[in-house]
Amino acid sequence: MAAVRRTEPFAPASVADGNVPGVRIVVCVKHVPDIQSDRSLGATCRTVRDGGDGTLNELDENALEAALSLVEAAGEGEVVVLTVGPDDAVDAVRKGLQMGADEAVHVVDDAIAGSDAIGTARVLAAAIRHLGGADLVVTGMAGLDGLTSVVPSALAALLDVPALPLAAELVLDGSTVRVTRHLDRVTEVLEADLPALVSVTDQANEPRYPNFKGIMAARKKPVTTLALADLGLDADQVGEAGARTEVLEAAPRPVREDRVLVHDTGDAGVRLAAYLVENQLV
Repeated sequence: MAAVRRTEPFAPASVADGNVPGVRIVVCVKHVPDIQSDRSLGATCRTVRDGGDGTLNELDENALEAALSLVEAAGEGEVVVLTVGPDDAVDAVRKGLQMGADEAVHVVDDAIAGSDAIGTARVLAAAIRHLGGADLVVTGMAGLDGLTSVVPSALAALLDVPALPLAAELVLDGSTVRVTRHLDRVTEVLEADLPALVSVTDQANEPRYPNFKGIMAARKKPVTTLALADLGLDADQVGEAGARTEVLEAAPRPVREDRVLVHDTGDAGVRLAAYLVENQLV
């Protein structure tokens, strides 16, 4: 962990690079197996990702939409979409370009395979520093393949910036970011000075669909490819060697054999209520 933490102040991009107008937002996205497809773990207990049915994580589309909307509201700034993954993960950042991102970055290196959430956060943090920093880092609240929701908080810790998680609303007020999040019994408003990290929920917005103009414009935008060596990371800091978690065993979910199917003949509600009462479920 200490090897990837910064040793100098992490200045916002707009301070570090005077040529960047307005706010600079880095959106971290992930290429995941299609949730409608058959998903499985391989012999090494890793998610099988070579089925050719990968897609941009749906919750990361909300993060992209939030970032694009902030820049559009300000009338200036830029959105950089960043991903870590194998060769086909480039499709995730290309989708970001189609939605309107200004720049795309893909970190790809064989040594990254097998990284857990902490290892992934290490790579993302190093990539963001390599790019010169950001005023704001935005992520989705979770990846739909693992659903750990760990990466946003780990990334904020590695960058040493405030984390404002699970935002349903997000606004920028000068150098302050303010979010609203809805918990079970309370609504909270959190704010922090930039630079900061925000993860957004699927309640934050309705992601835009890439239009023809955006798709054509994305073809002209290059994707920057980075390896671990570019980021100053060693192979033993990522992948299985740097993982803090290990999957020891995996098996298919067993078929449920205790299901009770009720065919509605007009009295299904009564029969369901009787079943719940009989099994002390109410």
